Amino acid sequence: MALAESWHIRARGRECAASQRPFVAGEPIITALFPDPESSGYLRRDYCVEAWHALPPTAAPAFSSWRTSYSAPGGDKPRQVEKEPPEDILRRLVEDDQDHTENTRYILAVMLERKRILRETDTQRTPTGILRIYENRKTGEVYIVKDPDIPLDQVDALQQEVLQFLEANDRPSADPSDPSDPSDPSDPSDPSDPSDPSDPSDPSDPSDPSDLTGPAAAP
Repeated sequence: MALAESWHIRARGRECAASQRPFVAGEPIITALFPDPESSGYLRRDYCVEAWHALPPTAAPAFSSWRTSYSAPGGDKPRQVEKEPPEDILRRLVEDDQDHTENTRYILAVMLERKRILRETDTQRTPTGILRIYENRKTGEVYIVKDPDIPLDQVDALQQEVLQFLEANDRPSADPSDPSDPSDPSDPSDPSDPSDPSDPSDPSDPSDPSDLTGPAAAP
């Protein structure tokens, strides 16, 4: 059964959820996550500071909330990339929500935090474990990732797993013997291109995972 508590929550809103006043670039805002009554996930709401403090005592409590600065979602220019960036891989794995990628999701989130692409905004303890909440510093996209409490003796193997994701950019398969696995070289429908000119050893590649030194030691 897939983990029921890891999600990708999309970029921040453009106006206050309470007053509907449009946000101004650079103003402080409050981002809050609330349990979604219609699913097992969470709803995101962004508030101007005054509206957040004016919420009535009877309002539903937030699962998590933090203060940030507003910038318009999607304000960055499109990037030309030859390889799937690490954050795109994290986004895909969180949305696929497969049990066998739980450790990889956590390591990718730690790597992106160390590269100052994501920041950890909150940590919540739940009956099934610790959930770490990460926000993209520029876009405001939010990722909820379970801390798998990785044993130290498994760190090296998991780092190699992440390296393979960054180099191959293929979807993970729960069963390597599954004939539908797109990474199977015997599958004629394999979409991978052996002539891909991208060089994973390029030191300028932002997906270089060489700084993954001991993510298991993260609190």
